[in-house]
Amino acid sequence: MNRPKREPAARTDAPPGASSATTFRSGTVARLARMPVATLRIWEQRYQAVQPATAPSGHRLYGPADVERVILLRQLTDLGHGIGAIAGLSTKQLQELVNQPGSLQGTARPSAAMRMVVVGPALAARLQRPAVSQGLAKPARVVATFDSLAQAAQAAQGSADLLIWHAPALHDDVPAELQAARRAWGMPRVAVIYRFAGRAATQAFAQAGVVAVREAAGDEALGAWLASMQTPSAASAAQARAPIEPHVAMPPRRYDDATLTAIAGLPPTLACECPRHVAELLMQVSSFEAYSASCVNRSDADAELHAYLQQVAGAARVLFESAMESLARHEGLRLR
Repeated sequence: MNRPKREPAARTDAPPGASSATTFRSGTVARLARMPVATLRIWEQRYQAVQPATAPSGHRLYGPADVERVILLRQLTDLGHGIGAIAGLSTKQLQELVNQPGSLQGTARPSAAMRMVVVGPALAARLQRPAVSQGLAKPARVVATFDSLAQAAQAAQGSADLLIWHAPALHDDVPAELQAARRAWGMPRVAVIYRFAGRAATQAFAQAGVVAVREAAGDEALGAWLASMQTPSAASAAQARAPIEPHVAMPPRRYDDATLTAIAGLPPTLACECPRHVAELLMQVSSFEAYSASCVNRSDADAELHAYLQQVAGAARVLFESAMESLARHEGLRLR
């Protein structure tokens, strides 16, 4: 009597010295590599980074060599390598790259991490959440955290790329301690993330060359802003340096609603679905910008306020458009 063949048993854990006949399911492999299952599937389908066997039932079955390869890829992406640049390398080449980063010809070295000094422990902890770092063009590392600007100025050691001050509220005058901390660390850029501020306060900070942004409620939005600070476009860089004044024309929209709607409807790739979130935010900000513009002529008393709101929305749109561009490059999306 012929008995039907049974599929190889899928293991739930990887014991030491697993034989070549041992197989694992995708959930186990993702857990061993400390990554989301969704990311593992993207690596397989989009980049062909690993090619597991498929059982008659349709389940993917990974051998020990597959697991080793996934773990190596995960280590290298943590170091800053793009998955698209290393997916085609052999396992031996991946091992060499882990041991000697940048030793292989034709393989890009990881981008140097952006070093951040943060004044505000709560914000420093938030900046290190996975949802914030998912869409970044290069790693971002908090090198020092302080409770106050005065501490940051007094305890400066070495240099950094960005100083971020977490402030509950802004006033019309820029604290002298902020500029002192900037000089002490040799900062090329300074930003303040605030919760409440009036128009005069935000203009005062802009005139001082400090990027002032309202604190984002979601980690994805915070990550999008941080990405724009890493690779700002010419328009967003100019906007960060200049104060927002009424009646200053903003650059036209780079992405219309049809393009953004298409992006928002794409199947999720990143675990935090950053492209969808940024696309939705862009549509909302663009709509508010147009709404504010339409309100300018309705009331002379409110014209100045609505002109200012239009400029704020336009500046936010420019920043989010830069963030969308960074996400598109990372995910291989075509926006035109």
